Order: sequence, then C-alpha cells, then structure tokens
Amino acid sequence: MKFGIIELSQPDKDKEVYPYRQVHERVTQEIIEADKIGYDYVWIAEHHASTGYGILPDPLTYIAYLAPLTKRITLCSGVMVVPLHNVVRLVENISFVDILTNGRIAFGIGSGYRRHEFDALGADFENRRTYQAEALEVMMKLFHDHRIVHKGVHLPDINIVDGYEVLPHPVQTPHPPMYLGAASDESIALCARYGLGLLTSTLTPMKELAKKTKYFREQCQLTKAPYNKNPGHGSVGIGRMVYVAETDAQAKAEAGAAVVRHVKSFTTSSTSGYLGTLSQEIKDKYQAADYSDLCEDTIIYGSSKTVIEKIQYMKETTGATSLILHFPPQNSREQNKRVLRRFADEVFPKFQDDTRIRVAGAA
Repeated sequence: MKFGIIELSQPDKDKEVYPYRQVHERVTQEIIEADKIGYDYVWIAEHHASTGYGILPDPLTYIAYLAPLTKRITLCSGVMVVPLHNVVRLVENISFVDILTNGRIAFGIGSGYRRHEFDALGADFENRRTYQAEALEVMMKLFHDHRIVHKGVHLPDINIVDGYEVLPHPVQTPHPPMYLGAASDESIALCARYGLGLLTSTLTPMKELAKKTKYFREQCQLTKAPYNKNPGHGSVGIGRMVYVAETDAQAKAEAGAAVVRHVKSFTTSSTSGYLGTLSQEIKDKYQAADYSDLCEDTIIYGSSKTVIEKIQYMKETTGATSLILHFPPQNSREQNKRVLRRFADEVFPKFQDDTRIRVAGAA
C-alpha cells in the first residue's frame, strides 16, 4: 500500500488575502514536508476561473517547479481535465515534464465536473465524456507510435505523418503511469482497455467501491497488448478524507463539523458532473448526512487504531494499491500538518515495508 496527498490549492480566506497569491507558497511547503516524511505521491488538482475552490490552472508547470525542491515523492497531475486541453499539446507537455523531472511524474485525466470551468474556457460540457474517450484513443496512439492520422469527431482532424512525430519522448516509456478518474462501468472499462490505473471518488462508499474495483480487475484481464504492459495497469488509487487524532472522540471534536460542512457544500449543483456518480438520490443522502453517517463507510477519521482498521478494510474490500489523503478546505493548515506527521508516524508502519519505514523515519 502506498500513500499520497492531493493538493487543491484552496484559498484560506480567513488568513490569505485576495487574490490569494500566498496559497501557492503555502501548498509548496506542504508538499516539501510530505516529501520529507515519506509520502509516495502528491496529486496536483487542476481548476479554472474559481475563487471558492482550487486556483491552480496548470499542474504540469507546477510539477516542473516542484521537481528540484523535492527528492523522492512522485509528482502527479491529477486530474487533467482533458476536454479543456489540446490533446497533442497535452502529450507533448507530459513527456517534456517527465524529462525535466527525470521520470518522477504520474498523471491522471478526467472528463471534468464543474460546468463553470467549461463555460470559462468555451468547452462543451455536455459531450465531455465522449470527447475524453476520443482524446484517450489519440493520446495512446501518440504515446505508443508518436504519429497519427485521426479524423476528428469532437477533436479536430490530426495528422502527424511524413517524417514528423511527436517529440520529446518521455523518460518513462511508453508514458508515465497514467490514471483515469472513473466511476461508471463504461468509464471503468475504458480505463482498463488502455491499461490505465483507476482513480475513484472521495465520496463513493466503500461497499459501492468494492463492486466497481471488482469490475475494474475483471476488465483488466481483458486488456490487450501493448496496453496490458502500460505503467499503472491494474492500479487502484482511492481518495478519502482522512483525519487521525489521539482518540476517535478527539477526531470528531477537532474536525467533524468541518468534514460535514465540506460534504454538504460539495454535493450542490456546482459539482453537477462529479465523476458521473452523484445522482440526486446520493446528493440528497449526503446533504442529510451527519458525522456518524460519514464515518460508517465514507471518511477515515479517528484514532490511529481506527484509521488503520478502516484502511485495512478498504484494502481488503477494494484491492486498493494506494490511498490518497484529502483534507477538507475548512481544516486549518496546522491541522493538516499535524495529521500528515501523525499518519506517517503511526499508520505507515502497518502498511509499508522496512525500507520505506526507514525513509519516513529518517526525515
């Protein structure tokens, strides 16, 4: 089991002054700290035209900046909203940044879920999933063959032939580990078809995730060459809101109200396309949920003993290969730093081999 964090570059409006330039230095320091104490991944979220959520528009530029500031942590763009990008430029830039980081990146893609971002960039929200499916076909062709003749449906026509090819080629071949944010059976099958790792929703209950990851593993058995050799093939990364404290009661007292508030705010109309899974019935359920409801099968909050038990349950029921820690924006920076350290000290040793424990402990 590997562990990572996701950074949303969320403004702390109580402490950071509009237009929130301080966010990026604060997030940078959090990532440097995560690297020092032994986390495996940091996922950098992409968002646009936002004042109330993430304000980092270009994960790949940020990853290139972070590379010399960190030593071992894998720097992940996650997720890149494919319908908001030129697909050839995306392949070129991923490959270029993989070279700049000497092969220390992974990347995730998704179809997007916030309509206002599509409106801001003049992109088609309604057809975003079919755009992504077409874009993924093109990306795989370019990573594997470096040339293509493509008659576009949602994409434009693309012709890279007659002695031309996409350069540079990445250090990690045919491409860095690649993940797809997916929840529907159709998207999960697409993920497996191209040999990608699966990224799952923070809010999907574990019992429901178990069904989806089982289906993913079944579909991975059908992945054909050369995609069955792709980096990330068969991997399952699960995002969860995590808080570890001295006791279960302390976790609730310190962070219970914040996580309930975040879940309610995240299941409004602004997230209308969130991984395609939040039906009105599920949204209504989360709007009415209290802390106990969320603890039952969604969030991982409590003492280190409770957190370890919940992660073990997650691993056994879903086959997860990594857990991505997500902190609600309402948490203080001091809380996040404390949880990162406590999680590394008290939870890592139960899931990582001796070598990785020594890396974490040496920081």
